[in-house]
Amino acid sequence: MLVEHAKLMTLLKDAGEIVGRKKLQKIVYISKKLDLPFQEKYNFHMFGPYSEELTLRMEELCDLGFVSEIKEQKAGYYQYRYCLTEDGQAFLSKYPSALAKKEQLIQLLNEESSKFLELVSTILYFDELSVEEVTEKVHTLKKKQNYSEEDIQAAYQFIQKVQHLH
Repeated sequence: MLVEHAKLMTLLKDAGEIVGRKKLQKIVYISKKLDLPFQEKYNFHMFGPYSEELTLRMEELCDLGFVSEIKEQKAGYYQYRYCLTEDGQAFLSKYPSALAKKEQLIQLLNEESSKFLELVSTILYFDELSVEEVTEKVHTLKKKQNYSEEDIQAAYQFIQKVQHLH
């Protein structure tokens, strides 16, 4: 029971705190693409890969009191902060970690900006295409983000770096 929820809670425990819904979505997606055992289904949306299942699970975790969601007013928008509550930590202590030895990966992902993780997750979403085709997709689908060739190269280097953390 709550196995998938426990994985998300472990991710939050390892991250300490995740600032932003988009960032949370990207961290879970990238982790899944790196073979961490997340089961959420993703579709491509305006900000890259997005999972309605993840959104619902996070709402359930907040409703159960296992995760704290703090809504902050920023310049013209709201930002959400997620962290594990004491009840969430107590619940997790009863279950072995489904993400054992992945703390370094989670922390590395959490250190990046949501804009960069959006680029990384978009590249991973189209990983069956060539680098040239992915670059074209990024410039077309993410035109407003104005990613440079250097940004795309940095994202590919980051992907190689995190793939070697397993």
